[in-house]
Amino acid sequence: MTEQNVRIICRNLGQTLEVPVGCTLEEVYQQTGLTMDFGPVSAKVNNKVEGMHYRIYKQKTIEFLDLQSASGIRAYTRTLFFVLCKAAHDIWPQCRVMIDIPISNGYYVDIDRKDEQGNRIEITPDDIAELRERMMAIIAEDHPIHRYEATTEEAIEMFRKEGSLSKVKLLEYSGRLYTTYYDLDGYQDYYYGTLLTSTGKLHLFGLEYYYNGILLRIPSRENPEKLGAFIRQDKMFEIFQEHHQWQDILKLRTVGDLNAAIEHGYANNLIQISEALQEKKIAQIADEIAHRKGVRMVLIAGPSSSGKTTTCKRLSVQLAVNGIKPIGISLDDYFLDRDQTPRDETGDYDFEHLHALNIPLLNEQMNALFRGEEVELPRYNFQKGKSEWSGKKLKLNGNEILVVEGIHALNPELTAQIPDEQIYRIYASALTTILLDSHNYIPTTDNRLLRRIIRDHKYRGVSAKDTIRRWPSVRKGENRWIFPFQENADAMFNSAMLFELAVIKKQAEPLLEEVYENCEEHAEAYRLLKFLHYIKPISEDQIPPTSLLREFLGGSSFEY
Repeated sequence: MTEQNVRIICRNLGQTLEVPVGCTLEEVYQQTGLTMDFGPVSAKVNNKVEGMHYRIYKQKTIEFLDLQSASGIRAYTRTLFFVLCKAAHDIWPQCRVMIDIPISNGYYVDIDRKDEQGNRIEITPDDIAELRERMMAIIAEDHPIHRYEATTEEAIEMFRKEGSLSKVKLLEYSGRLYTTYYDLDGYQDYYYGTLLTSTGKLHLFGLEYYYNGILLRIPSRENPEKLGAFIRQDKMFEIFQEHHQWQDILKLRTVGDLNAAIEHGYANNLIQISEALQEKKIAQIADEIAHRKGVRMVLIAGPSSSGKTTTCKRLSVQLAVNGIKPIGISLDDYFLDRDQTPRDETGDYDFEHLHALNIPLLNEQMNALFRGEEVELPRYNFQKGKSEWSGKKLKLNGNEILVVEGIHALNPELTAQIPDEQIYRIYASALTTILLDSHNYIPTTDNRLLRRIIRDHKYRGVSAKDTIRRWPSVRKGENRWIFPFQENADAMFNSAMLFELAVIKKQAEPLLEEVYENCEEHAEAYRLLKFLHYIKPISEDQIPPTSLLREFLGGSSFEY
């Protein structure tokens, strides 16, 4: 190895190579001879994800990533955001773009334009066609995307002149001496993750009119040659919009707004109002159940760490206020004997499969209860892998209602033999609505993953490394068994709190820091730490014992 070369280990090849000192990852890739159908779009460098702009000066271990990786699709999506913002700026220089809600396998985008009198101009299908055409032109021209570093003071002043006040607020509280930003044909923007090196690397996107705004559609991670399937999510969109109304009440749309509120001593007021708004929503759902004639069963479903258990407990309190006695039923007790459990593609038992449950027995017993009969409930012996009779008898009285929580609760096949009018369905999830800034959203899955990391460590003795390692499998099960049925809900409940990340930050950060650089999971831990760094902390002492967050943080007045 000469002084002008540096040694790298390429995981994709399983080989050690020598490359010129100071070359970019893009140049390294060209030297490897690798061919990737959908990449590379970024790379893991010593288990940290870096863009293809990144330069090599010392020995590194590198793994190139394509669009079928989580990091790869994120880099592609951010670059699409950049091109969309640039195109909008070219057409309407004074407009304000907000990359907002992840919805319908895409992202809802709001473009705020004003006429000469200061009135909002609503977007039209013709406007979207013009924007799409401009984006396609920028991609076809294959403009390079330059990555620059400046002092944070310089970056703040640059974005202040551009009127990007959400970025100014974010960077003012970042505590960083230097800030990285990107330039596309004279248009500057900031993103907290990697981007592609040029616009020509974007091969596919969709842009459609959606709820008085725009839906930006992205390629499917499973098959990047096609757009992700369009799925109507009207109820999901409605719950996001409801939370935006709450944010308007609190004047809190971005992390910069949150940091400013904390800095000026408004954290306690923010917590009290947020908790009250959430409790009001639960009370409204309970009122609706009470006033809907014939409902004998409430089903609550949601993905991992969505707060289903506390939602169930708080709903039960509000049902009692309405003169209804809730009776809890666990779907776990309806598991089939282990030898009857379906297996996954690897041959392991698939306990998340719908048919791991004894569906005929569940329907038979529920209908018997609704006829006024007495039944003996099953109990599942997890040690033996056997379904047993519990000896617990149940008969419903006039004011009693069953409350059932489980991942399959919204799947119509679960309760196929029970009349719909006897069922009220609730979907609960942590739908993060606060943004880092107007062009940087916080994935809702990150909120749930952080909750799960804290809970797994506190109550299950599982490390952050192991939780992160298992997360893709958890997400795969959710995509199959939960998300396709969420629009079946009669009500949706957002369990995320506007101040939440500021509270869980203090418990999450030490756990993430224990995921060391020599672990594959370090890349994800580093990414989570990076965005948590932007958020000022709030002491958990200010959180009431009935808060849904206590399910994860500990100190709840509910028993679990």
